[in-house]
Amino acid sequence: MQKVVITVVGKDKVGIMARVCTYLADNGINILDISQTIVSGYFNMMMIADMGDKIKEFEKVKSELDEMGTSIGVQIRLQREEIFDMMHRI
Repeated sequence: MQKVVITVVGKDKVGIMARVCTYLADNGINILDISQTIVSGYFNMMMIADMGDKIKEFEKVKSELDEMGTSIGVQIRLQREEIFDMMHRI
């Protein structure tokens, strides 16, 4: 299992979740946990996913998610779980 953290933040609009989830499914990335909220018109989603059965390499997925985010007007960040954990240690 290769866990990753995916965050999506931006102005809310129809289809953000659908686009991201479809991309992940199409690339063999399994969503393990997901949290999504909208606050004052701003969309915020965080996912824990498993890239163990991925079709593409991590850097390629990261780049494509970044491009997708730009095209739909949100910021999408993909991080390896261990890096995310180290960044948020006290």
